[in-house]
Amino acid sequence: MTSQRYIALLRGINVGRAKRIAMADLRKLVESLGFTGVRSLLNSGNVVFDAGPGADTAAAAAAIEEALVLRLGVAARVFVLDRAALADIIDDNPLLDLADDHARLFAFMLAGEAQREVAACLCARAWGPEALALGRRAAYVWCPEGLLDSAAAAALGKGLGDGATSRNWKTMTKLHGLCSDGVQPVALD
Repeated sequence: MTSQRYIALLRGINVGRAKRIAMADLRKLVESLGFTGVRSLLNSGNVVFDAGPGADTAAAAAAIEEALVLRLGVAARVFVLDRAALADIIDDNPLLDLADDHARLFAFMLAGEAQREVAACLCARAWGPEALALGRRAAYVWCPEGLLDSAAAAALGKGLGDGATSRNWKTMTKLHGLCSDGVQPVALD
């Protein structure tokens, strides 16, 4: 059976002192759930893995969330995207021409229509040198002064709540590269 590549994004992992997980332990956990080709990117809860084509991403996310709690004692929201969903996020970003530093350009993954509506309302506001835009599966925020000093990112994060996660554009493009056909992921942590 041919497999397909997926990514799992864990919210709030290894940020500060809370929710500390060694990436080797995370990889073993994901492998123990029957996924193959498991690799991590950086030390912040980004996992690339293979599963059967058409795998249920919601079920995979739920299985990883449950295993995190039961085996590692860490509660974290998990987002699982297939290659097509990740490609949509990459292709939709309207802020690429504006952002001259991709470490300060963020994609906030949207988990449903309610979050999309929140993001759409915020996109209608003026954000000064910052910018906020909406795609099919993500909201994009350009934070020229950095994420911690961004009013747009703060408003979006507050509006989306704990049910969201974000990654900077450098990480998103690395994950996209690892999901490309013919490219085998490598552990980069």
